[in-house]
Amino acid sequence: MGNPLARFLDSQRFVILDGGLATELERRGADLRDPLWSAKLLLDAPEMIEELHYDYFVAGADVGTGASYQASFQGFLARGIDAARAEHLLRLSVALVRRARQRFWSDERNRAGRIEPLVAASVGCYGAMLHDGSEYRGDYGLSRAELRTFHERRLRVLEDSGADIIACETIPSRLEAEALVSLLEAPAWISFSCRNEREVSHGEDFAECVRLASRASAVVAVGMNCTHPRYVSGLLSIGASDKPRLCYPNSGEVWDADRKEWTGSTDSSSIAQLAPTWYRLGARLIGGCCRTSPETITTIRRALTEQVITQDAPHRS
Repeated sequence: MGNPLARFLDSQRFVILDGGLATELERRGADLRDPLWSAKLLLDAPEMIEELHYDYFVAGADVGTGASYQASFQGFLARGIDAARAEHLLRLSVALVRRARQRFWSDERNRAGRIEPLVAASVGCYGAMLHDGSEYRGDYGLSRAELRTFHERRLRVLEDSGADIIACETIPSRLEAEALVSLLEAPAWISFSCRNEREVSHGEDFAECVRLASRASAVVAVGMNCTHPRYVSGLLSIGASDKPRLCYPNSGEVWDADRKEWTGSTDSSSIAQLAPTWYRLGARLIGGCCRTSPETITTIRRALTEQVITQDAPHRS
């Protein structure tokens, strides 16, 4: 099994992930007040999703991640969408990224200093389907076998969708990570949501969760996402792995599941400021999650490029 990240890590030494999808679509005027969240636009306005993917590539993203985080057979069925249509929409989420990449890469001006970007298929946690904020708690009350059943069909479709890599995102518990790594057959990353500098959202030790994920042959990177930026350095310090590590935190705001809104103050500007520190701590895939934007990604790429140049510069006595 090849590692699609290798050509980036071998040449430019880092991989820039994209930023927030649903929250940026909302900022651009999309109404996502729906249990399907960003996946609602796979039905209503797929062109908006494709345009945002394109904008992230232009901003500097090396990976575009599709709009299937909150898409599942069970979630679509609750909306009266049958299995055949649900499979089509899952495949469409990847096709939109692929089309945006083709448009981006076909323009010679975009190729200067860049490697052709990757397409990631998003696999959200079980809590994403519930749309109640439980991806930040992980208190589902399900067994590993039940979680396997939930994830398996969607995962097989996305592994066969033409994506370069599977992004298992915002995983809040060791149990759900165990279910996912037991199913993976294509290159993937596992990314945990964390509640502090030591624990994933359900309370298990982050370092142990990283070790669990790292043992899976299909896992090519492991880390955290949709976590407050202030926790990332501490998590990187304890989450050692022989696989490349990743971080793409949110803006620092907190999701209020009852009011269906983000609360608190934004700290997205600090992501670019902290990115060189995260790189020095071993992170090699860095981007943003909820409430970050293409502008965030541009500043991260600039900061990491300067960091690598500084590290490569000859030392002067």
